Amino acid sequence: MKIKILPHGPYEVYGFVPLKQNLIVSDKHGYSERWEDGKIYTDMEEPYRLCRCGRSVNKPFCSGVHKEIDFDGEETADFSTYDERAEILEGQTVDLMDDESLCAVARFCDRGKNVWKFTMRSAEDNNENDAIYEASACPAGRLTVVKKDGERIEPFLEKEIGVIQDTPQECRGPLWVKGGIPIESTTGESFEVRNRVTLCRCGESSNLPYCDASHLNCVHMQGLDE
Repeated sequence: MKIKILPHGPYEVYGFVPLKQNLIVSDKHGYSERWEDGKIYTDMEEPYRLCRCGRSVNKPFCSGVHKEIDFDGEETADFSTYDERAEILEGQTVDLMDDESLCAVARFCDRGKNVWKFTMRSAEDNNENDAIYEASACPAGRLTVVKKDGERIEPFLEKEIGVIQDTPQECRGPLWVKGGIPIESTTGESFEVRNRVTLCRCGESSNLPYCDASHLNCVHMQGLDE
């Protein structure tokens, strides 16, 4: 299994990677509360191609529009590692790794006191578990809770691609790449393999190929996929 980024074109997915919608469900206060599965896509070609420019008429699949609009899509993210970029917030019983450059604004980290305060006060109440839940629900892998013995807490994720539907914002979100699927750049160099990352599919991120939440203000990403 792998995802290959085609120059000025889509993501090309090899290895029959499962593809399905993942819906953000909010609580009564409007905060992201949980994930729900949506449509499961079937009968894809091998390999199949996913839109990267945001203009496809057959989202999430590529319809070739990138050729008509002279889509650039050059990667701007470097090949540094998460460990090199992430800042460490020290808490009472656990710590938090935070790489803000990967933020896709899924908003799970804002529930209650928010993940940063839960971490700092992790010895109190149920704060440690709340910090773990919020960090683990982050699809972009920006946030990782680390125990004091150095163990990193990661959710178990099957190898698949989630097409995020930001239902509270009525907006199409990024591609949620799960389970450590390699991502190959247009130059053939591979980005760091991680358990969870989000890839831009609006074409407007300043950190390509990763999502930087530009989809929230992109006219082509308004509405939800069928």
